[in-house]
Amino acid sequence: MTPNIRRIAINTGGGDAPGLNAVIRAVVRSSEQRGWEVFGIKDGYDGLFEENGVIRLDRSAVRGITHLGGTIIGTTNRGDPLNWRVLDEQGSTILIDRSQEVIDALAAHEIDALIAVGGDGSLSIAQALFEKGLNVIGVPKTIDNDLAATNLTFGFLTAVETATDAIDKLHSTAEAHERVMVVELMGRNAGWIALSAGVAATADIILIPEIPYEIERVCDKIQERYAEGRNFAIVVVAEGAFPVGGEPLFQRQGGGKQHLGGIGALIAEEIAEHTGQETRHLVLGHLQRGGGPNAQDRLLALRFGAAAVDLVAAGRFGCMVALDPPDVLAVPLAEAIAATKNVPMNSDILKTARALGTCMGD
Repeated sequence: MTPNIRRIAINTGGGDAPGLNAVIRAVVRSSEQRGWEVFGIKDGYDGLFEENGVIRLDRSAVRGITHLGGTIIGTTNRGDPLNWRVLDEQGSTILIDRSQEVIDALAAHEIDALIAVGGDGSLSIAQALFEKGLNVIGVPKTIDNDLAATNLTFGFLTAVETATDAIDKLHSTAEAHERVMVVELMGRNAGWIALSAGVAATADIILIPEIPYEIERVCDKIQERYAEGRNFAIVVVAEGAFPVGGEPLFQRQGGGKQHLGGIGALIAEEIAEHTGQETRHLVLGHLQRGGGPNAQDRLLALRFGAAAVDLVAAGRFGCMVALDPPDVLAVPLAEAIAATKNVPMNSDILKTARALGTCMGD
């Protein structure tokens, strides 16, 4: 049965990605074509618990934002209403479930449906809210491209483009100084960015989480290049890469919280020690999330936003929009969060890397 929709809300959760604003614009413009009102929840679900945290999004609010990076309604990766952090009477941090408060707050704003834009964490929250009776549609967002239910997520191609451009620039300085350059890219569990950008930018060595590396293999490849008179090397490493028998590397930052990272510096140190070659490392970090989306990501984000509104109109709640080329389809949220998409060992891109002589560390 087609639902009676008057007002919908949209939020963006988790890490930002190029294309979020394009999704917001598509949702607003598509909804207004149907006579619906759209509201944006600031900073994930946080805005529901704050004064003025739910804002009206009309045509003027989304004018000229398709090409912009970031998100006009903000995002957070710490605002999980299922595990909300509060201090108890003793001053210790405890976790409480505020999901019913989310549902009640949306009802108080007379919201008929929610479009939740995010990665696996945000979509898991959306699925939990759907199971509690909320009308939810999911839109997949992650620069890691690691959601198995969709062929592609917006933000990924822009991140690869940014990383490729950076690696291209490293070639000239590495060759000029006859150095080994190690560049660390994002990729916690999946190495899609490192593999894609590494191959596109003709890196000599690419290390990804799916293939535990042996530092001896890495150093052998570097020594081979220098022996051939190619007195520089480019090493691309995903932040979640780890050696055979090891595990991903974490660093402790402000507040005592641990963050994945540091593998690039460690590998650079080991290369210098084993080969004697001058080595530098670079962490590209959040540059991969920043900036406006490229044409492909803009188009995909706009398609996802429009498709999400179509699903609301059809009453197909508990689903996520997904790309199954050439179409955008609906898949159950439960299915979408059930598995991640890692680089398979029979991946054509991986086969291409090996065919070109790229060392994968194994």
